[in-house]
Amino acid sequence: MSGDQGGTETALAGRIAGLMDRARADLTELVAIPSVADPRQYPPEECERAARWVADAFTGAGLTGVRLVPTPDGSLAVLGSRPAPPGAPTVLLYCHYDVQPPLGEEAWTTPPFTLTERDGRWYGRGTADCKGNIVMHLTALRALGDDLPVGLLFVAEGSEEQGTGGLERYVAEHPEEFRADALLICDTGNAAVGTGTATVSLRGLVNVVVTVDTLAGAVHSGMFGGPAPDALAALIQLLSTLRDPETGATTVKGLAGDGRWHGAGYDEERFRTDAGVLDGVRLTGTGTVADRLWARPAVTVLGIDCPPVVGSSAAVPATARARVSLRVPPGTAAEDARDALIAHLTAAAPWGVRVGAEPESTGSPFRAATDGPAYAALGAAMAEVYGEPMAFLGQGGSIPLCNVLAENFPRAEIILMGVEEPKCLIHAPDESVDPTEIEHMAHVEALFLKTFRDSFARVSPAAGR
Repeated sequence: MSGDQGGTETALAGRIAGLMDRARADLTELVAIPSVADPRQYPPEECERAARWVADAFTGAGLTGVRLVPTPDGSLAVLGSRPAPPGAPTVLLYCHYDVQPPLGEEAWTTPPFTLTERDGRWYGRGTADCKGNIVMHLTALRALGDDLPVGLLFVAEGSEEQGTGGLERYVAEHPEEFRADALLICDTGNAAVGTGTATVSLRGLVNVVVTVDTLAGAVHSGMFGGPAPDALAALIQLLSTLRDPETGATTVKGLAGDGRWHGAGYDEERFRTDAGVLDGVRLTGTGTVADRLWARPAVTVLGIDCPPVVGSSAAVPATARARVSLRVPPGTAAEDARDALIAHLTAAAPWGVRVGAEPESTGSPFRAATDGPAYAALGAAMAEVYGEPMAFLGQGGSIPLCNVLAENFPRAEIILMGVEEPKCLIHAPDESVDPTEIEHMAHVEALFLKTFRDSFARVSPAAGR
């Protein structure tokens, strides 16, 4: 790095550091808006209020034509742009302003919609997922000001957490509004605080509701228990076939369970701490933790409908059902995984009980190509900010938008990054963000936006078009 360039980057880092008080003020305002995109729990006006906040903020940060666009699921997407200089590539910046419900305020140490600092972290719903990434974008753009050698497209989604697919369908119907050379999907994060990371693999998702019926109606367990088949016991036995009885590994027939992960690893003790695994409880599955998380199918029983303990009677249950979720690694089609899961559940029914398996939703897995100019520019920016080579990570969550973008723009590079890391506890009570991650990732993004044009030009003047 030349002396001039080093001085420029030092000045950029200083500008970003000087913007952190404003970043905290922004995040405080955003967290205070309970933008849960579920009208059964929160008024839809709160999501609209968050959308308008985002639109105003990014207009102030230099984007043009910022507007609120209704999507097919009724949510509002915030769209904006900044024209590319002649011959320059265009970068799309993504985030979402809706958040998960708090899951009971009594479970929080401090109120979920009030930003609170404890032990150097900022707590509140959405501080990391994904309002922290909104503030990261704002901080990067404010630090750059007019020094922006690429074009920009911006989109903030309003129903990502609900998974109702409004933005995915809008993109499919209006692809010209999202055409870019590099797509920064900022809804993931680093392997750990201080480790610059790109997420290059996402597991797909299959949800199935399985119902077991055994009797015309519940009958007295004293009079009929024994020969009368217990629907809940049948369901439990059926569900038990989804895992190896010794290791707990997922064993859905028709799905390979021996994949290997070749990116950054995940230390087992750190995973136990991050996941809150109780002392003495063994982890399930085989292979490394990273193999199990990002390269192999993983089944979870999300819920069961059956008589509750309190209020239950001496009766043999006639029916029971469960929601079964299957995470699918790249290389396996979500539709194939769905069919395999349904076939397994149906075939595993004990005692001739009647089993119905109804698919709820599917999301395809995703794997990014990492050999293009955008990843080269990002790797250099990560190394500059964090002082070590960029790590590659998998992600257990599903982001269906990635596959929609990949289908519509097969030559564009898709990068998943952001401020989230394991200690953030996204989706859980006491969600938080480390403010140094907002600062450092804003610096990474600003450096990327400054250098991508040169990296892009060295490869091809039209690589993403």
